[in-house]
Amino acid sequence: MKRLLIGCLMALVCQNTHAQSFSQQLRYVNYTELGGLFGRVASGTSTAQLVENRVSFTAQTFNGVQLTNRLAVGGLVSVDWYKAALLTPLGAGLRFDLARDSQRNVRLLAIADAGYGFAWLHKASSGYDVKGGWMINPGIALRVGKPSASAFVLSLSYKRQTADVQKPLTGNDIQRDEHRIYNRICFRIGVAF
Repeated sequence: MKRLLIGCLMALVCQNTHAQSFSQQLRYVNYTELGGLFGRVASGTSTAQLVENRVSFTAQTFNGVQLTNRLAVGGLVSVDWYKAALLTPLGAGLRFDLARDSQRNVRLLAIADAGYGFAWLHKASSGYDVKGGWMINPGIALRVGKPSASAFVLSLSYKRQTADVQKPLTGNDIQRDEHRIYNRICFRIGVAF
């Protein structure tokens, strides 16, 4: 029994030592960006559809750790202000450096974000109920600056966000629900450190 207890204590001490040396290698990273969501929207009845260009505001912050010289993982919070909905996506993201030389001042990054958009900040007209939905956001980014210092970031991505809207009933309506899918090209400018 004494040997088992000593063995367990040694394993616990060795595990903590290994965890401390690994966590000291990890470096905090942040990407904070502002930009626009660009897309075309078809609205109205099927016999009289109106197609319009739309530009919406977006802001996002990615906070995580640099796992390797080329890979960062973390969580993200975003605000997407569409014409009829203000959504707050929360999710997880990856930033992968596509350049093999990690000491270059200009680097091309692959971006992959996924999460769920909530309608916490949205104020709906009375009778309307907006609920968020799933979000995916793959893309590329250009990081300009020294690898170990702050940098300027330009990103171009595709963003797909879903939302559900329940509208008030009028006249002889039985149901007035909408399932919206926002497909947008996203262009952002920001900083990274």
